[in-house]
Amino acid sequence: MRILIGVQGTGNGHLSRCSALAEALANKPVQVDYLVSGRAPEHFFDMEAFGSWQWRKGLSFAVKGGRIDLAATLQQNDWRQFWRDVGALDLSHYDMVVTDYEPVVAWAAKRQGKRCIGMGRQYAFMGRTKSLRLPWLYKQMLGWFAPATDTVGMHWVNDGAHIVPPIVHQRVPAQQAAQDHYLVYLPFESLLSVHRLLVKFPQYSFSVFHPEAKRQKIAGIDYYPPSRMRFAEQFVRAEGVISNAGFETSCEALSYGKKLLVRPLAGQFEQIANARCLAELGLASQLPQLSEQGLADWFANAEAQQCYWPNVAEALSQWLTSGAHERVADLSRRLWKRAEVDNYRALLRSELLA
Repeated sequence: MRILIGVQGTGNGHLSRCSALAEALANKPVQVDYLVSGRAPEHFFDMEAFGSWQWRKGLSFAVKGGRIDLAATLQQNDWRQFWRDVGALDLSHYDMVVTDYEPVVAWAAKRQGKRCIGMGRQYAFMGRTKSLRLPWLYKQMLGWFAPATDTVGMHWVNDGAHIVPPIVHQRVPAQQAAQDHYLVYLPFESLLSVHRLLVKFPQYSFSVFHPEAKRQKIAGIDYYPPSRMRFAEQFVRAEGVISNAGFETSCEALSYGKKLLVRPLAGQFEQIANARCLAELGLASQLPQLSEQGLADWFANAEAQQCYWPNVAEALSQWLTSGAHERVADLSRRLWKRAEVDNYRALLRSELLA
């Protein structure tokens, strides 16, 4: 059996999730190829799990000042090259095609009439849910970007027959967190603005990961360039996490029982929906704009929540290598039976999921 998996490379969350899946698939009697797109190949790191992976330019969003710049997004993407790559990708020798919101593989499958399993956070928005609300037009845009014939969405709670628990890549064992130590991951904010905010809180210690950062310590704040292993090491030490409202980082925080504050990327409707949902479920706090007062209030009042999810990477690897014949609804039901969430009954009684 030969499988092709398309990996969206614009965000590290996709890469983390797919690397966990890749490690689970490595123990199965199948051949798996990976195609990654979304950023320049020299900007990827910690890619060992994907073996001799393929690269395509793909599509990406332009971000300026913590907001998505739609005009720049339309201008910076090489649409002609994208459609050339779609047309040139031959899927005839693959028994199964999977995409974690990667558009080249998804569109190649659509054009060649091939079954394509869409797996990941974005696909949670494409079915009926009570806790994830998006306008109809935004749902259509999500579906157009990386179309799939079968969708396996991921979400924090059981809220739809197409939804399974998240894949969490836990690279290091849990340990006692250091009090008043926080991990900060705000890659779309300017590093200077993050620094100016954090130095106003000398009573706390911070580990900051940022694409512009070099490994150094300034005014008691530790800065790190992107590194999944170093991130994991600092993550388990932290009492809380301050991040954008991407899905994977929030899942890791909740699985470890960390306090969580999310600042959604302005103009990114998925992150805005994520932040609203986390706040309404009582799993995290949201801060639409970074501010000294907002951060001070969170430090004073935040409470940690913890979610317990099964080994979804292993379950999905077994499902895929068996031919993905089991209905997604049955797969979903089976995985959620194994999941427990702190105060889960209270969540089910809440108005949001009532």
